[in-house]
Parts: sequence; C-alpha cells; structure tokens
Amino acid sequence: MPFSILPVVSILAGLLILIVPRLLNYIVAIYLILAGIIGLLHL
Repeated sequence: MPFSILPVVSILAGLLILIVPRLLNYIVAIYLILAGIIGLLHL
C-alpha cells in the first residue's frame, strides 16, 4: 500500500495554524524550503 507523507504533514500544519495562527509564516516558509530541496534532489 503506497503511503504519502504529504497529506499527513498538511493536516498537521493546518491544525497548528488553527491552534497558533502566529505559526503560519514559519509553517509556510518551512514547507516551501522542504519542497524546494525535495524538488532539487529529484532532478
């Protein structure tokens, strides 16, 4: 059964943003950095 970590990370990030809205900038920044690194490594 293939399992993707992205939906789990998205749900956790959404819950954190609902609980602590100040974390929004940090969560978005970390997500973009990780997405960029993963994109570069899969070239």
